[in-house]
Amino acid sequence: MEETAVEPDSALRGQILHSIGELLPRVLKKELPEIPENACLFDDLGLTSAGTLELILELEEALDIQVDVEDIGEDDLRSVSSLADFVAGHVIAED
Repeated sequence: MEETAVEPDSALRGQILHSIGELLPRVLKKELPEIPENACLFDDLGLTSAGTLELILELEEALDIQVDVEDIGEDDLRSVSSLADFVAGHVIAED
């Protein structure tokens, strides 16, 4: 079965970016100034792999979506922007 890359929904991506900005301080348990889209999740913000999972779970809850994280890769976790792209492109459609 061939997988086709889904074009991320730009409105959803905007919501995801907004939610990441709101949820990251809670996940990291620290105040954060404005978070630029190109901020590196691990190097700039100090996110851990456990924190990444927590962030994605929080995003799913906040936005009432389900994300297929099976295909998530290192590049998807490089920055706030790449994570938003991944989440927007991997939302599981509800039946």
